[in-house]
Amino acid sequence: MKLGRNNLSQIFVLDQDEAKAFYVDVLGLEVSADMDFGPMRWLSVRVPGDSHEIFLEKPGPPGWDDATAEQIREMVTKGASGGWLAFTTDDVHATFAELKDKGVEITQEPMEQPYGTDFGIRDPFGNNIRIGQLNEG
Repeated sequence: MKLGRNNLSQIFVLDQDEAKAFYVDVLGLEVSADMDFGPMRWLSVRVPGDSHEIFLEKPGPPGWDDATAEQIREMVTKGASGGWLAFTTDDVHATFAELKDKGVEITQEPMEQPYGTDFGIRDPFGNNIRIGQLNEG
């Protein structure tokens, strides 16, 4: 068996309009799909020019029954959804300053790592996001 490139990730959000505003207006991603499938809305975003999509999933039918969806919403609210994202940037310190000025929740200031420099933020729902500038090579 030979698998191809991963083209879709998923994180849970509690309000898709709020998630769209955060990921597009604050982080600068673009909407790759926003469709109504009847019982659910398929909303995904991506880095401009990239094919990898991030599905911003609101827990509920058809993927989750009401009881399970409520448990997932509770976990998301506690910041324990299990999901996280990582992005790269060409200037980690400028990106950090811009997001801090926009009022984004910072979980860790820029820190030197063996692979480069990165910092942590949270989206409005508690999902963890790492943004880093990788070392050359």
